[in-house]
Amino acid sequence: MKNSRYRSLLGMCLAVLIVAFCFSPQFRTIYEFPPHMRIIEGEVALFNVNFPLTLSVEPDAEDQSALPKYALSRSVFLETLKLRTATIQFKLLGIIPIRTVQVDVLPTIKLVPGGHSIGVVLHSRGVIVVGNSPVSTNNNEQYVTPAKDAGITVGDVILSINDIPVQSDSQVAEIIDNAGRQQEILKILIKRGEEQITINLKPVLCNDTKRYRVGLFVRDSAAGVGTLSFYDPKTHAYGALGHVITDSDTNQPIDCAQGKIVSAAVSGIQHGKRGQPGEKIGVFIDEDHLLGNIQKNTKFGIYGQLHDNIANDLYSEAIPVASMNQVQTGPAEILTVVDGQTIERFKIEIQKVNLQEYPDGKGLVIKITDPILLEKTGGIVQGMSGSPIIQNGKLVGAVTHVFVHDPTRGYGCFIDWMLMEIGVVPKSEKQSARKLFTFSGFFLENTY
Repeated sequence: MKNSRYRSLLGMCLAVLIVAFCFSPQFRTIYEFPPHMRIIEGEVALFNVNFPLTLSVEPDAEDQSALPKYALSRSVFLETLKLRTATIQFKLLGIIPIRTVQVDVLPTIKLVPGGHSIGVVLHSRGVIVVGNSPVSTNNNEQYVTPAKDAGITVGDVILSINDIPVQSDSQVAEIIDNAGRQQEILKILIKRGEEQITINLKPVLCNDTKRYRVGLFVRDSAAGVGTLSFYDPKTHAYGALGHVITDSDTNQPIDCAQGKIVSAAVSGIQHGKRGQPGEKIGVFIDEDHLLGNIQKNTKFGIYGQLHDNIANDLYSEAIPVASMNQVQTGPAEILTVVDGQTIERFKIEIQKVNLQEYPDGKGLVIKITDPILLEKTGGIVQGMSGSPIIQNGKLVGAVTHVFVHDPTRGYGCFIDWMLMEIGVVPKSEKQSARKLFTFSGFFLENTY
């Protein structure tokens, strides 16, 4: 009986300790680690493991002999010596699993930082519906909106009309007018989100233009000025902008059919202030001379192939990239253009690092600290998106957004997610690193 009470009391104390530990800073720190980490070969990852936690490193199932299991209750450096994969397990008292982290080691990656001002011309797949335009009939006494009445809404993308793929607003107008003169019903294929819908409607004769219309405003392209983030000198793949290009009226991402980047220069700056983000005023230079194509418009910017390598006087050689777990709060720099075509470096501070489980464009919170840039722009301005972020001589990410209430601060995205878009890092978590690399071992060093 006495033993039973003793065991019950011991169990209750243990339960209280476990619950108390779950609210401790150490427990929260462990849970900040994403379940899947990627480390560049040669990097060192620090795991703070203190009692009552233990850490064990389990090797790839195909290579059990290469790495024994460790159980440690102190801070641990995990240094990657060669390419492989392993699983790190955190346990309470060495018994209760509380966190598992898979670590893939990627080969050393070197890229040339950007900072160049570029002109962007993006043509959508299909045409985007950006508004309604009532059609006048009966001597302007009556207005109708056939497309709106049939169910076509702002933000829809028209892919084809009567099975003819459409690429421009002028082509759409011509097909509609010809069908109207033939008294044909239009079969319009639209894309709404991820869904494709077919809508049938009849065009009407416009009293003003004497052409058949359906009552829509459409747009087939977007253009603007942004910043190149990086390029690979070996493959000529590049990344820019750091965020998706959206239509200015609908705010919907543009599904890229084709596009190009050209040289641009900054001719002026609209100063940013609280509640009103500033803007680079840019001009295209020799629009017929292509720097490269645009193959993808993603949430982490635009990507494609450069026709030729382009010079960066500040970084003539490629520099290593750093995975997100290597990024630290503290000083860093960005490269961007604020006058003409001259790339300059400016001081910033990385104020917050959000280790992310899934790709997202707001992994970093940054603050402009360089007095020269603050004087010229007021902080982060439109057109600065894509400016590369460099810390400790490594490329860690790119500027993406400005805080509207504080233009000196904004967000940046990790280089990890941008590398996915150029194919250096596999997108699918189901793609095991063992299919891509040859593995050897890790090295563990205790710190006291």
